[in-house]
Amino acid sequence: VQLQASGGGLVQAGGSLTLSCAASGRAFSRYAMGWFRQAPGKEREFVAAVSWSRTTYYADSVKGRFTISRDNAKNTVHLQMNSLKSEDTAVYYCAADTSGIGYRVEYDYWGQGTLVTVSS
Repeated sequence: VQLQASGGGLVQAGGSLTLSCAASGRAFSRYAMGWFRQAPGKEREFVAAVSWSRTTYYADSVKGRFTISRDNAKNTVHLQMNSLKSEDTAVYYCAADTSGIGYRVEYDYWGQGTLVTVSS
């Protein structure tokens, strides 16, 4: 499985940005998909996930501001980010979990990161 993330960029605080992740392979609909991020000098952290059955999970820090969604017909997952804050600045990674659960599991495949910079 290959994952290609896109959509990062520079945005002002309070603004919005949508990240997308395109996946290869025919089993996409059975996978859970997640977004993680790593800020400078910090460890990678969970942001959001959507299970194979479309159950969604969010980190407390983004709940109510970020929305994860999936399009199985296009093998893509999106992360809509609203009300962005400077602390959201990070490299964002998409990942695939073959168990289909997506939460509190080890992910099997990772894409390259896309940088999101939020200016205050």
